[in-house]
Amino acid sequence: MTGTPERAASSGAEARGSARRGVLAAAIGTAALAGLLFGFDTAVIAGVTGDLTALFALTPETLGITVSAALWGTLAGALFAGKPGDAFGSRDSLRVLAILYFVSGLGCALAPSWPSFLLFRFICGLAIGGSSVLAPVYIAEIAPPQHRGFLVGLFQLMIVTGILAAYLSNAAIAGLIDGETAWRWKLGVTAAPALLFFGLLFAIPNSPRWLVTKGRRGEASEALARIGESPAAELHHIEQALERDPPGEKLSWRRHRRPILLAILVAMFNQLAGINAVLYYLNDIFARAGSLSPDRQAVLIGAANLVFTLVGMALIDRLGRKTLLLIGAAGMTLCLALAAGVLFGAVDARLMLPALIGFIAFFATSQGAVIWVYISEIFPTPVRARGSALGAGTHWLMNALVAGIFPIMVAWSPGAPFVIFAGAMVLQFIVVAAVFPETRGVDLDEMDRQIKER
Repeated sequence: MTGTPERAASSGAEARGSARRGVLAAAIGTAALAGLLFGFDTAVIAGVTGDLTALFALTPETLGITVSAALWGTLAGALFAGKPGDAFGSRDSLRVLAILYFVSGLGCALAPSWPSFLLFRFICGLAIGGSSVLAPVYIAEIAPPQHRGFLVGLFQLMIVTGILAAYLSNAAIAGLIDGETAWRWKLGVTAAPALLFFGLLFAIPNSPRWLVTKGRRGEASEALARIGESPAAELHHIEQALERDPPGEKLSWRRHRRPILLAILVAMFNQLAGINAVLYYLNDIFARAGSLSPDRQAVLIGAANLVFTLVGMALIDRLGRKTLLLIGAAGMTLCLALAAGVLFGAVDARLMLPALIGFIAFFATSQGAVIWVYISEIFPTPVRARGSALGAGTHWLMNALVAGIFPIMVAWSPGAPFVIFAGAMVLQFIVVAAVFPETRGVDLDEMDRQIKER
């Protein structure tokens, strides 16, 4: 019988550790589900632009307004999500956003007119923008530092999974439903995962870091006991960090100049790559290039996005954020230049699909994998949601501008936007090499010091 108590204690510790890891995985998985809704609701519009143009007699200008309606909502959602996120916590704020996802899905499907469609797409944008801030913040605050890049990257993985799901859903519905109602079904199916997301949010804990900033030490200790390996030590570490960055601190240029600048830059370059313009107008781009099956090729693009996002997630904690951004900028420049050549008629049209797959591969491995991780980790805890909101707001402002202008520019010169995107990637390479610090493996509570020392 010797050693039985020790074995029993060891077995009990292993069981508790396994339970904590299970709760942590469930919490991160639930928050990442916001990314699925983000991706699906963002990309589903690509399958209905033709129907909307015919139904509402849209011009290139009003089509741009229609597609960008959700994006202006994302800008508002991202900018205003930070304050309630810091005040009420990311988890509870995400519950409100889940309701908005549900309402917008049904509203778009049942919209009787163009103005009402714009309104519900704007509401959809509010949910997308808010979740782009709060879900990565929540994951970053509960993830172990050595795996934070991968775990926050799950949010991006779910985004591209949602994009692929939107393309597959559009293709499936187009094959099953004929007539004028197919586009309504394409948009209406988004309500189902929104309900699932809402329900799952009631099963996960609040962020312990957020609870500490609110003086709720007991609840923070309980939350850490559910998800952490050493709750007492982690709680002490968080409290020490808050002595340097006390709760109630305001986001300011004087105090947080460097993370603000980095968040704005990484968000701007993300959209100046042209990624969402390509995804929103993918079928139109293939049609202009002479493709015979835009819907099927769109699925290939979505699949490539998913595969190479997994590659980026595998590399982000090994190679680091900065290295991936540099590799991606160089690769995207070449692929965008090739796509421009096709649209100018200087290159064989059959190269458009390889050019766009290559572009997606480099984007997903670099910018796609890095942006939400980087923005969510560079700000101190008391202002993390508001700082992330600033970065996400910049992302969505640029997204709305590019998406709104893209069809007008294409009508003037199909290849011109791709030349501009390629030039922006050259500039990104120079800026990232010169001013971006590496954040791989740095503890969140030490991040402010790391960024200042760069």
